[in-house]
Amino acid sequence: MARKILIGLLILVFAFGTTAHVLAQDLPYLFQVNKTVAHVYWNADGTLSLDYTWVFTNQPNAHPIDFVDVGMPNSNFVMSSITADVDGSPVSISRGDYAGSGSGFAVVMGDKTIPANGSGTVHVYVGRVSQVLHPDDEDEAYASAAFAPTWFGSQYVEGTTDYTVVYHLPPNVQPEEPRWHSAPSGFPSEPQTGFDESGRITYTWYAPNGSASSYYGFGASFPRSYVPAESIYTPPPQPLIDGDTIGTILFLCCFGFMFLGIPALTAIGNRRRKLQYLPPKISIEGHGIKRGLTAVESAILLEQPLDKVFTMILFGALKKDAAEVATREPLELKIADPLPEKMHPYEEEFLKAFKKPAGKERQKALQDMVVHLVRTVSEKMRGFSRGETIDYYKSIAQKAWAQVEAADTPEVKSQKFDEALEWTMLDKDYGDRTRRVFQGPIFLPTWWGRYDPTFRPASSAPKPAPGIPASSQPVSIPGGRNALPGADFAAQMVTGVQTFSQKVVGNINTFTERITNTTNPAPKPSSSRTRGGGRSGGCACACACAGCACACAGGGR
Repeated sequence: MARKILIGLLILVFAFGTTAHVLAQDLPYLFQVNKTVAHVYWNADGTLSLDYTWVFTNQPNAHPIDFVDVGMPNSNFVMSSITADVDGSPVSISRGDYAGSGSGFAVVMGDKTIPANGSGTVHVYVGRVSQVLHPDDEDEAYASAAFAPTWFGSQYVEGTTDYTVVYHLPPNVQPEEPRWHSAPSGFPSEPQTGFDESGRITYTWYAPNGSASSYYGFGASFPRSYVPAESIYTPPPQPLIDGDTIGTILFLCCFGFMFLGIPALTAIGNRRRKLQYLPPKISIEGHGIKRGLTAVESAILLEQPLDKVFTMILFGALKKDAAEVATREPLELKIADPLPEKMHPYEEEFLKAFKKPAGKERQKALQDMVVHLVRTVSEKMRGFSRGETIDYYKSIAQKAWAQVEAADTPEVKSQKFDEALEWTMLDKDYGDRTRRVFQGPIFLPTWWGRYDPTFRPASSAPKPAPGIPASSQPVSIPGGRNALPGADFAAQMVTGVQTFSQKVVGNINTFTERITNTTNPAPKPSSSRTRGGGRSGGCACACACAGCACACAGGGR
């Protein structure tokens, strides 16, 4: 009898344990990452080593933390160089159990699984990842080291994270040589600079309330002479002449370049850089195309001249019947009240700027509008590939022009141009292409009267307006539509851009430089040197050079 009772109890215990295990496996992963510390070592051989530490707190009634997914920059990591431990006890790793996006591996927690309401510290060391350095975008003598720590899926994470990322630059890099890239949102604009125990320069980014489920891109640039040339991942150029000839040319040009070339290149580079208003974090490559940008946002991504961007916004407002040009000299707008629905924020800011007096107040408001627009595009591009996205929107512009050029009649051509006007303006050859395409009579869009204050329909304006050539007047055509000679239409479209440059913002280069100083500030010069982990101005200068990026994978458990 007693034996039967004992067997029955054992069966109940086994059944309860099995049920509890099944229920635990059905629970969702839900945890807090109390602390993240990522040490990123840029080695002398051009490879990357990583040292991660995470402190996890599993939530009540949550799935046990039985795996930790670790995303990697690419697939070129050496599994045999990886070690992992939980609370100091070694655990195994597995490539096949990785459940995040991109490349990576999983830490198999085994008997160190963190139960519901439990906590634990997971430490991972990756000894070797190759093909992680890229050419710097702005200085051919520099290599770009961009990196994003692995992140966890937002559906798995609760709370904030004490977040630290430490860059260890290659040995022997001198304090005045490296440059850091712009920091991601939530981190100070400048990292703490110092030296590690091996004497290597360190950049430390720290955020006490970071997010373990966010993509954070960090970066630095340093002279490429500190790593092997072959470690910098770029397709090798095809030599046009042999090495001996190159050596002779370099020898003959050396002194001339030193005394003439370097100052000239510096001046050209400085001038070009002042017009690059996009922040460098947009250059940190993610994955895939960012769709859904407007034509104006695409123009910002392509760093189109700002006078063209303003003209695109103006045309958009006119087409929506939100404003009309009251006078061209000076350029003043009559703004609708109330504004139509579905206005973009940048269109509303643009029109508000024109409510301010012409001159400095209006220019300042337009400057603020552009800064907000640049930051909006920067935020939208986070985690996406800049290169792929640029190619995508360039193709849209080319398709828009192809539809216009393929139109069989002037009426259809005018209609297609009106529908895709802002997209056609993305073409860097917009002015010349407009002149080439529109040579015959052009059917004017319905909003043309809001753009040209001198415009009068042909039926009501038999005489030329004062100061306007007769050839520029609308002509009557069958069907009651109005048309202009193509050359005059093209000229008015193109000069709209020049009007902004000359009549509203003054010198467009000076105006753009003020934008750049806010969104993409110039490097700050080094001033002093200190050892240790504290903040210092001496270990580097801030830099806008992003280069090609090394975007990490993530999004797992």
